[in-house]
Amino acid sequence: MSGATRGVRAEDPEHSGLRLVTRVALGLVVVTPNIVGAGVVLVVAAWVLPLGELVAFDPAALWRNLVAFGAYLVAAILVGAIWGHFRVRVPPAPGPGADDAAVRRHRKRVRRVVLRGPLRLATVQSVLWAAALVLFVMINVFSSPRLGLSVGVTVALGGVATVAVTYRLVERVLRREVARVLNDRPPQGRPLPGVVLRSVGSWWLGTAVPLVGVLLAAASALALGGYSVDRLAIVVLVLGGVALVVGFLVTVLTAMSTAAPVLAVRRAQRRVEEGDYDAEVPVFDTTELGVLQAGFNTMVAGLRERERVRDLFGRHVGEDVARTALENDVELGGEVREVAVLFVDLVGSTRLAATRPPQEVVEMLNDFFAVVIDVVEQNDGWINKFEGDAALAVFGAPIERADAAACALRAGRELGRRIATELDDIAAGIGVSAGEAVAGNIGDTRRYEYTVIGDPVNEAARLTEAAKEIDGCVVASGAALERAGSEAQRWVVVDSRTLRGRDAETELAVPREHAGTCVESGSAEEPERAGSLRA
Repeated sequence: MSGATRGVRAEDPEHSGLRLVTRVALGLVVVTPNIVGAGVVLVVAAWVLPLGELVAFDPAALWRNLVAFGAYLVAAILVGAIWGHFRVRVPPAPGPGADDAAVRRHRKRVRRVVLRGPLRLATVQSVLWAAALVLFVMINVFSSPRLGLSVGVTVALGGVATVAVTYRLVERVLRREVARVLNDRPPQGRPLPGVVLRSVGSWWLGTAVPLVGVLLAAASALALGGYSVDRLAIVVLVLGGVALVVGFLVTVLTAMSTAAPVLAVRRAQRRVEEGDYDAEVPVFDTTELGVLQAGFNTMVAGLRERERVRDLFGRHVGEDVARTALENDVELGGEVREVAVLFVDLVGSTRLAATRPPQEVVEMLNDFFAVVIDVVEQNDGWINKFEGDAALAVFGAPIERADAAACALRAGRELGRRIATELDDIAAGIGVSAGEAVAGNIGDTRRYEYTVIGDPVNEAARLTEAAKEIDGCVVASGAALERAGSEAQRWVVVDSRTLRGRDAETELAVPREHAGTCVESGSAEEPERAGSLRA
């Protein structure tokens, strides 16, 4: 009627067994329900069933049953504790020098013991209750066959209900150990018992079995008599109460076993919805719900990998381009867009590469590009490409913006200020232009990139060369100012020239804070051009 366990080793071969609190909990949930169940059976058999007339044939029958009950209860607790201990223990873990085969065999034994722990302990309980059934039938059947049958049926019904409750409690106590062995290798195939069998078994063991006792009592009263009206009412009340209590316990424990995996998945799902792709569910159920938990973890792992690829993709091509590519079919070609372009190029990069160690040059470039990316993204642009020590930023593609020129000009002013104040020994020319350009995927189906091609790109690159010659190192075209709205008031046109490789003149504008201090800072080979940029 009772059994306990001392320990079972976990999946890790280094692990010495179950924690003390788990061992104590197992002992309590195995021993306590069986003692309570045995007491209920004793009360029902001795004081509820109509055995008074039957015992009259043998006055010592009641005392024989009481003595046998006490002795067998003590013996069953001891036998069950020892037997249960051996049923759920595994050999010691292999030592540090053990080969992989020995480690795998040990882990397989651990997995088998932990997953089958509730069933193994339930088997121990069932055997002990079956032995009690045989013992008490043999004690009473010779005094009266009806007495032996009544006691036997009572013991059988009590044993079934008690074992059912104990099985569910052991499942709950071993949940953490089950999670430990299932997380590395989740359940696969057709799990047994499944959710359906668990639910049907809950009804059968928790409700149907006690009600069978009520039916048997009614059938016995009709067929054999021996029940007064009052005694029959007491029998129905007691057995009905047992059915309610046991049925409630088994149903609640089964509902908790079914709901816990679902709730765990729901909590993890909520974390994923909030953007936490590191969420995982501990797999602690051996039914289809355990397969569901493992499937959720597999799904999240896929989402985590997809997000990692998306993050890497976004770092290479820009978040807006990456999002557009993921949400739409990628096609070669482009469309005409109204865009603004910011081109920034480091001053004196050749000298830096020749006079400083490569690692130091790389660190300086990374600091430089970190500022560029930060400013461009804050002003709703994206870095189209890095070209050695230069960068091309685009505003208005792939996401169309009505204020693209204003965003580019604002970014140019801010970038010039931050480079001057935050980066030591670094200067850069910044050119800003705007106009119509073709934006789309250029290349081949095997390898392509999203880029912008058109006059604003060329003009911005040429403006960068001019910007290196003036104080502040920021120059915008008149075309950008015409499209900038109120942002244009922060700029002033200081010159007009024909840029290299172009036919028409381009108006050159600088931020107003630099308009009065534009001085020559470029090459000595073009003093006239540098002087013309002074306000």
